[in-house]
Amino acid sequence: MAMSERAYLIYPGVRLGKDAQIGAFVVIGEPARGRLPGEASTYISDRAIIRSHTVIYDGNHIGDDFQTGHGVLIREDSCIGHRVSIGSHTVVEHHVVIEDDARIHSNAFVPEFSVLEAGCWIGPCVVITNARYPQSPRAKSSLKGVHVERRARIGAGAVLLPGVRIGAEALVGAGAVVTRDVPPQAVVVGNPARIINTVERIPDYFDEQDSAD
Repeated sequence: MAMSERAYLIYPGVRLGKDAQIGAFVVIGEPARGRLPGEASTYISDRAIIRSHTVIYDGNHIGDDFQTGHGVLIREDSCIGHRVSIGSHTVVEHHVVIEDDARIHSNAFVPEFSVLEAGCWIGPCVVITNARYPQSPRAKSSLKGVHVERRARIGAGAVLLPGVRIGAEALVGAGAVVTRDVPPQAVVVGNPARIINTVERIPDYFDEQDSAD
């Protein structure tokens, strides 16, 4: 049986730009808890590709050429730049900042108050955390987001602990557990993560576009 081309739900208060492609069972503008439909405006700019079963809550502001994989969840009140791509089954919690050209691969978790700067790369199954003492009486009031600086790369399955800052163009190895700040251009691996190199010593680490910037 053919599925209706409009088998998705867009709430009041949502503004979509030109040439958006919306997949089946997508929900855009889902009201956050305590809000009425349309109470918080949601903006998604031109040429968005939002694949099936993605849910985007209200209050989000999203730039041009945004893409999701299948089954992505984006909670409320985040600011997402241009040309951002979020892979299938990734969860982005509320009050997150994702700048232009960031790439988040599949099955990643990005909690509230995270900041992902322009051009950073988050590998598959990366877990970013923000609760220093989960389930403690002050857990919610003491959340501390992770800050990933410009064009840093986080390898598959890495874990970033609350409040760490990953320096610009740094490289976090697959499966690393990052417990402290990483300097710009450092290469870190292991649990706990330790510095083993700098990216300038890795042949072909930077592509032609990086060199031109």
